[in-house]
Amino acid sequence: MGNVVRGAVAFVPSERCQRFLVCDLKEMPLDRTLDLSSRQLRCLPVRASAFDELVKLYLSDNHLSNLPPELRNLQKLQLLALDFNCFEELPLVICSLVQLNILYLGNNRLYRLPKELRHLTELKTLWLETNCFTKFPRVICELPNIKTLHLGYNQLRRLLAELERLEELRSIWLAGNLLSDFPPVLLKMHYLEVIDVDRNCIRQFPSLAYLRGLKLVIYDHNPCVNAPEVDEGVRRVGHWANSSDDEEDEGDGKVAKAGMKAQGSLEENE
Repeated sequence: MGNVVRGAVAFVPSERCQRFLVCDLKEMPLDRTLDLSSRQLRCLPVRASAFDELVKLYLSDNHLSNLPPELRNLQKLQLLALDFNCFEELPLVICSLVQLNILYLGNNRLYRLPKELRHLTELKTLWLETNCFTKFPRVICELPNIKTLHLGYNQLRRLLAELERLEELRSIWLAGNLLSDFPPVLLKMHYLEVIDVDRNCIRQFPSLAYLRGLKLVIYDHNPCVNAPEVDEGVRRVGHWANSSDDEEDEGDGKVAKAGMKAQGSLEENE
């Protein structure tokens, strides 16, 4: 019965009903972390914005499409998780949270980003996978401290030359897009450690042997006629990865395992 009532209340976007879904928010959490994920929220109760010492706020897996302006009170927020919601536009109030380090926006309906996002100069990790981007958001090139960028499973056909400005970028994840050529700008980014172009439309790969920082390249599930040449010690995941015996890599399992291992290593270094 509780779940039935909760499901019915979720469709009533009044402040009182939404408070019911999160119970009473009376005190600041001791660990300065508030997790309101999977509560069927359609709007964020204003009370949640009163905890101005919050460092982490999880709002994943709800029905949110907007956020209250009061959210700007959370000026110490470093992590904001909004994945698996219903955002078509990024709420501008997010761009006022200038201490954000990590922003999760995957699995929404975003197709563009506001120019105000450039105010998030402390942002290091940005997740935008599984959205509706058909063009690479130019404002990302104005985020000087980005280290990890997830843009997989959109509809991107090319990257911007301005991406070269991001000298702190160490991993870029572009699986499941519509790239027909290996992005030329990546050939200029010698500091990249991980490049993921799995499940695109790339037919031929250039040599990546001179990318001095490269540790892992994932290129599986492309209609390619060659494997990218890499320097000694760089791991490849894809067809012809074991060039000595021309054996095909083991597909999805190894892609996932390699990606998770690389991501974990990068997060430990941050």
